[in-house]
Amino acid sequence: MDNKVRGTVEMAAAMVISGTIGWFVVFSGQPVMDVVFWRCVFGAITLLIVCAALGLLRGVFSLRMLGLAALGGVAIVVNWLLLFNAFSRVSISIATALYNTQPFMLVVLGALFFRERLTMTKLTWLAIAFAGMLLIVQVKPDVEYIGMDYFSGAMMALGAAFFYAIAAIITKKLADTPPHLIALIQVCVGVVMLAPFAHLSDFPVDMKTWGALVAVGVVHTGLVYILLYGAIQKLPTHLTGSLSFIYPIVAITVDFLAFGHRLHPAQLVGAAAILIAAAGMNLGWSLWKPKARVEDPQAIS
Repeated sequence: MDNKVRGTVEMAAAMVISGTIGWFVVFSGQPVMDVVFWRCVFGAITLLIVCAALGLLRGVFSLRMLGLAALGGVAIVVNWLLLFNAFSRVSISIATALYNTQPFMLVVLGALFFRERLTMTKLTWLAIAFAGMLLIVQVKPDVEYIGMDYFSGAMMALGAAFFYAIAAIITKKLADTPPHLIALIQVCVGVVMLAPFAHLSDFPVDMKTWGALVAVGVVHTGLVYILLYGAIQKLPTHLTGSLSFIYPIVAITVDFLAFGHRLHPAQLVGAAAILIAAAGMNLGWSLWKPKARVEDPQAIS
């Protein structure tokens, strides 16, 4: 199996696994704070083993690297807290669709803080995604969600996307640091952050709950990071971008099969608009024909 095929399999597997995390979060029956805490604990154990096996713990850690990785860890943990809280308020499907506005958050932050150029194509994709977001948020929620503050859940999903974008920008400044090590520092930060708030005196007693929590930490965090970073090293950017859309498709499918949640027609259109716009942004699709170059009539043929 060559590197490209192996990378494709790894990326696809990482996205399929990621798409099921909402089910495990809900199935655990635990407060979101506890779910994220145990995700960090079991994720840290898994990534510590991986980093030790790869010899990544032998280097000298600079204060700059540790500080940036820790700051990114705070953003990642807040991202998880917001996204998991959104699941119970707007459903896994809608939260996932809104969460996939991440690329546009990155574009806006890049323009604001790094003076990155906003092209007409990027602005158009941004407008399409924004229209999709409005379609999702403005649809009247089902009765089961009315008492759960539907609007706040939608804002939580968008907030999760924002903090993911913040973490991504911070991670860009750590280009020379092994990604597995960054991930290890981030989940360790999560353990320290959430330990004072987790219900550590009231441990779950049934195996199904522990099974769900271990899966979220070991599989959805440790294994997914390993597969994801392994794939990124083997695949071109456009292929990793296109395969990343397996995640929301799987999440929406799981939400329907496990919980019977159906998107309204307008929400389906909105989710499709967001995903198509995100694909266009990630894969560099152009909506405008480039101007034909006028050849110099005096050029030597």
